[in-house]
Amino acid sequence: MYAFFARWRDAGLVAELHDRLRGAVRDAAGRDQEPSAAVIDSQSVKADATVALAARGFDAGKKINGRKRHLLTDTLGLLLAVLVTPASTTDRDAARLLLTAARDRFERLTRVWADGGYTGHLIDWSAAQLGVVLDIVRRNDDISGFQVLPRRWVVERSFAWCLRSRRMVRDYERRTDTSEAVICWSMTVPMSRRLAGQRQQRRAPAAGEAA
Repeated sequence: MYAFFARWRDAGLVAELHDRLRGAVRDAAGRDQEPSAAVIDSQSVKADATVALAARGFDAGKKINGRKRHLLTDTLGLLLAVLVTPASTTDRDAARLLLTAARDRFERLTRVWADGGYTGHLIDWSAAQLGVVLDIVRRNDDISGFQVLPRRWVVERSFAWCLRSRRMVRDYERRTDTSEAVICWSMTVPMSRRLAGQRQQRRAPAAGEAA
């Protein structure tokens, strides 16, 4: 079974399947297949013993030894781009790579929301080099406890969708491109369910009609 998955990964079929589903979901939602706005964030996860020392790192902020998943999603929470790095990689350094790759694929992309970890030179760089406005959504320091922040909650929900797959609870993969493919694969599940639910609603008989 893994050999089958590896062939799909190397041929780019996992990414192609994911992207086609994303386009179908956006079509069903009345959106253009190519987004003009996105949300970026990262998540540090522990790495299993199968992950080599050279492919992992330590996130001092989260106190996690493992890898970091960098996601760029559209405003529906659908995955646009993913990058897996050692957990020691800063959000700003990874964002340069992720945003560059995304801008090459999505020409309409002009605005990205992010948290305070992406402040600094990255804002000027993304505007000058990519033509993308990086909008920092800051937490209100006057409010204690959990806050639902505008736009940022979208990508947080995407991380939650990924974690519904047991394999995503930590990183087990030797190769980072395998980790990225697994993330794409896990994101096909909520998209498939959304499309299936919409199809069932269209087929459901109206009130007063025979079933």
